[in-house]
Amino acid sequence: MNALKRHRRLDAIWSSQPGWKGWFSTVNHSDVGRMFLATAFFHFLVGGVLAMLIRAQLATPHSAFAGPEIYNQLFTMHGTIMMFLFAIPTFEGLAIYLLPKMLGTRDLAYPRLTAYGFWCYFFGGAMLLLSLVLGIAPDGGWFMYPPLTGPIYSPGINTDFWLIGITFVEISAICAAVEFTVSILKYRAPGMSLAKMPIFAWYALVTSLMILTGFPPLILGSILLEVERAFGLPFFQAEHGGDSLLWQHLFWLFGHPEVYIIFLPAAGVVSTIIPVMARTTLLGYGWVVAAVVALAFLSFGLWVHHMFATGIPHMGLAFFSAASTLVAVPTGIQIFAWIGTLWKGRPQLHLPMLHILGFFVTFVIGGLTGVMVAVVPFDWQVHDTAFVTAHLHYVLFGGFVFPMLAAIYYWLPLATGRKRFFRLGEVAFALVFFGFHLTFLAMHWVGLMGQRRRIPTYAPEDGWTTINLISSIGGFIMAIGLAIVLLEVVLHMTTRHRVARNPWRSGSLEWAMTLPPPAYNFASLPHVEGRDPLWADEALAVRLARGEGYLGDPPDGQRETLTVDIATGDPDYHVVYPANTRLPIVFSAVTGLFFLSLLLKVYWLTPLAVAGVAAVGWGWVWTLGRREDPGTQDVGRGVRLPSSDSVARSPGWWGSLFLLVANATFFGSLLFGYAFLWTVAPDWPPPALIAPSLFVVAVALAGAAFGVAGIALADRANRRGGAPVSGLGIALLGTLGSAAAFAWLMIGTPDPAGHAYGATLFVLGAYGLFHAALAVLMTCFLIARLRSGFMAPGRAAGLPIVGLWMAYLALVTVPILLAAYLPWVLA
Repeated sequence: MNALKRHRRLDAIWSSQPGWKGWFSTVNHSDVGRMFLATAFFHFLVGGVLAMLIRAQLATPHSAFAGPEIYNQLFTMHGTIMMFLFAIPTFEGLAIYLLPKMLGTRDLAYPRLTAYGFWCYFFGGAMLLLSLVLGIAPDGGWFMYPPLTGPIYSPGINTDFWLIGITFVEISAICAAVEFTVSILKYRAPGMSLAKMPIFAWYALVTSLMILTGFPPLILGSILLEVERAFGLPFFQAEHGGDSLLWQHLFWLFGHPEVYIIFLPAAGVVSTIIPVMARTTLLGYGWVVAAVVALAFLSFGLWVHHMFATGIPHMGLAFFSAASTLVAVPTGIQIFAWIGTLWKGRPQLHLPMLHILGFFVTFVIGGLTGVMVAVVPFDWQVHDTAFVTAHLHYVLFGGFVFPMLAAIYYWLPLATGRKRFFRLGEVAFALVFFGFHLTFLAMHWVGLMGQRRRIPTYAPEDGWTTINLISSIGGFIMAIGLAIVLLEVVLHMTTRHRVARNPWRSGSLEWAMTLPPPAYNFASLPHVEGRDPLWADEALAVRLARGEGYLGDPPDGQRETLTVDIATGDPDYHVVYPANTRLPIVFSAVTGLFFLSLLLKVYWLTPLAVAGVAAVGWGWVWTLGRREDPGTQDVGRGVRLPSSDSVARSPGWWGSLFLLVANATFFGSLLFGYAFLWTVAPDWPPPALIAPSLFVVAVALAGAAFGVAGIALADRANRRGGAPVSGLGIALLGTLGSAAAFAWLMIGTPDPAGHAYGATLFVLGAYGLFHAALAVLMTCFLIARLRSGFMAPGRAAGLPIVGLWMAYLALVTVPILLAAYLPWVLA
């Protein structure tokens, strides 16, 4: 097969439906990545307009431009959009588009999940923007502190939009994190060991793991606050055993790692672009990877950094202050590695490099002010002033937006196959850089003079007028610069000025394909020998187009790739992807119906939406698998691999594993909240404790054991060619028992609306009941698959996946029972 015939066949297999209708059914990572990025930058535009409205309001004292109610919505939505609808989704979009190309594969691990995540993000973002248009947008600040946002002080629907909309959007982040983690660990080019991965993949891997462990506390906090608002369960009301400080802990358990979740992908861009611009390799690759991992660990140990003014004990202040300053060490290692790379190479000042230099200046200033606010006495002085707002923008804008602008100019030729023509980018950079520093240096100054955050106006005698006017002028200069960037991107995409392949002379794999990249990325998959394959073999792109790599002879209508061993990069098994489908948008719409029913308090619709989610999810999984044994597959270069349907650690197993990591963090946060209320909140111990129920304990433990043992028996019987039905029956009996035990526990809890104790136990029981019901559904699914001929000794991938969920149910059963009954025993 020649290269042209191979291209036509692959293009027919991998391409999306032409025209706008293809947007709703595509699951191709390049399409979804572009849709993510376009939507994220639209939100950036909206957030930028809100910022300009804020600066217009503060430009003069006693401004009547916006009243306090509108102003509250403006700054709340500005922060919410920039943090949740722009920064994280931009990382998601960039990684979705780039990672398969960098890793030398054809798509991410779960293409339909990628599309589902996008539509959840799209619908959740639309929900929040709609509230803004209707004038009922969230107005409690982007961190939504109760009791201000509780049912007493914020009775309207504004806060509900934030709690439900953000939770809906976060589904997208969790999906993307699972997707990236499994893709980076398993879906790489053969030969690409962990030590040979592109540095951006390391940053994306660490960021994804941080999302899996950082976002669940916020999701939990949002659920608890919404439950308190909707049903009166008092988690944050001190008069009923709750504590508003619990929200701050849950929020900042997410919030501080969030800063690094935003910064690390941008640093990955910097670590990728600098060596190319300097014509050399990255200095201290191993040290940079170690610094990224260290930064991730440290970021989870200093959430109280944001709570120095809440009256926590002095020992806690000292610990978290030291941890906050310690972050400078791994950050410094990366900065010195970048400087050393420039020093040993021959840097060229192309436009991406200009933005990298802008990043250096801005981020270092932001880092230094970060060390300042890590010192407790100084933090007390500037707490809740404009100084902190300015520091935040130096870190996030300097640490994220400048690298993203560099990324746009660096990878735009890859995405479009064209090069810049009008050369507006240098003017835009000058305006953005100058305007940004004018805005936020002035904001530091006025903050030190005592201007509070989030105030809608001030008096002339405060002495802040000139500084605020300067800050506002700087903001509008910056906005003009960003508008020119947008104009240049549009012109770039509309002018036909072809670019040569690999215009930057990079060594990474994303440039080893025709520009713009075809839907299938690589005509055949490369075998990688080093970190810079294109520098080692300049003819690699041509050889791959000729089909000299893996999977160079595509079967008709089958999207295929292969996975590798995590550590060594040796080929592992063969994978067939699902084709384009509208299932992701339908699934996200049904998911959105569930959130909408909660938002509008149409509770009769909620169980119908849950049933719809279960039905669509059932159909989603049903289309996977085969009714015949696939046998081993010839993947080229003399290698034969087993099919993913026949292995114990299938893609579904890996995805479930990392989803359970996020799930366990959610559960751990719930236990943390329970322990926090018990030890810190007023009005504890509660008036009455729940007495142990022998029925609940015995049935719950026996059900968990039956579930695990039943699936293990079924798996063993299936692999030996026997009938797994008896094992599945035992598992079904066990999970039904677990569900009954948790339901009984919920019925027996003290009034959930009367005290936080009863409310927390009720939620713990509901958590166990949900997982037991999920295990019942999974077991029924396996029985249906068995009856339909999907299960056989050579097709046993489904049983280990359900076994994983059964083990998790057993794992959480014990702490739930202990949380419920141990206090009574001790008392």
